Amino acid sequence: MLSSLLTLLFSFFVLVLLMIIHEFGHFIIAKKFKVRVDEFGIGYPPRMFGKKFGETLYSVNWIPLGAFVRIYGEEDGVEGSRSFNSLKIWKKVMIVIGGVAAFWLCSMVIFTLMFMIGSDLPISDQDAPGLSNPKLIIVQVADDSPAKNAGLKQGDEIKTVTTIDNHVFTVNKTNDFQSIINDNKGQPVTITIQRNNDLVPINVVPRALAPQGQGVLGISLERTATLIEKQPFYMAPIKGVAYTFKMTWVALEGLYTVFQNLIFGRGLPQGAEFAGPLGITIFLANALSYGPGFFLYFIGLISIFVAIFNVFPIPALDGGKLVFLLIEKIRGKPVSPQLEQKISALFFILLISLSIFVTIKFDIPRFRDFINF
Repeated sequence: MLSSLLTLLFSFFVLVLLMIIHEFGHFIIAKKFKVRVDEFGIGYPPRMFGKKFGETLYSVNWIPLGAFVRIYGEEDGVEGSRSFNSLKIWKKVMIVIGGVAAFWLCSMVIFTLMFMIGSDLPISDQDAPGLSNPKLIIVQVADDSPAKNAGLKQGDEIKTVTTIDNHVFTVNKTNDFQSIINDNKGQPVTITIQRNNDLVPINVVPRALAPQGQGVLGISLERTATLIEKQPFYMAPIKGVAYTFKMTWVALEGLYTVFQNLIFGRGLPQGAEFAGPLGITIFLANALSYGPGFFLYFIGLISIFVAIFNVFPIPALDGGKLVFLLIEKIRGKPVSPQLEQKISALFFILLISLSIFVTIKFDIPRFRDFINF
């Protein structure tokens, strides 16, 4: 349980780091245009502590759910030589999209690292042409389970299963392994696993009856294959940038399918799930169990999805701010700061309420399963 909590905390820290990088995108463009930045905060108030360097207060705050940047004149509409409100429209747009661009740049860096080390990614049991090095990996081991007591560990690669009558089965598919184990409930089997570079035989007796939410061994499996080949250091950035554009297109197609299905009442597409911040953290923690390559892959995907979500034309998001700037361009004058703040606050409350609902309905059960497994 302690290791699960530490993994969750590390994954949560990575998500917060993404939010910090996003806000840094706004910050650096504002500085570039010589706009006064009053505060760059990690977390949300109340403030824990802060230190002023130059004209900007750099703070750490008690609510660790992201970061923020306070730009002079952005919220109150104050005019002045160094005010956001006094900038030309195109400069305002650049500051707003600076945060979104930071997500995509972050994805490019992450995918570059992924190509530098290579990555095994989860696959189905169905083989496909060109499939490279399929493996069956243990990604979770339940406490007080036969697997745990026998010494099986997260990250072990299952190679063979030997039954009591000395039949040896080579396995790299989840269904095949589960069928063999279920056919030998209550009887000793020897599971040969690869741990680091060693082949290790593990003797274990699958239980006849499994607790709810667990199998007879008490392990969670994932089939993986080497889908991202390790690249030379000079090719990795090129591959990383190209992969970012590819996955952005894949993400857009996926979101289009989700919205289309929801609009026409067909429900979520297969594999799609609702998740709030806690759920995303749990998914990221699970990704870590597949290895550093897949962890980088998943972080890169999250960065792309959050970038796309941020440009939705919803007040309280960057896309909503762009809508207000478009209205300003058409009208020739900005929307009243008070009205913009009220609309943004309303949608912020709606987004937070939706996040709370998703957390209670979907994420908390995931959290219980993650901790108890």
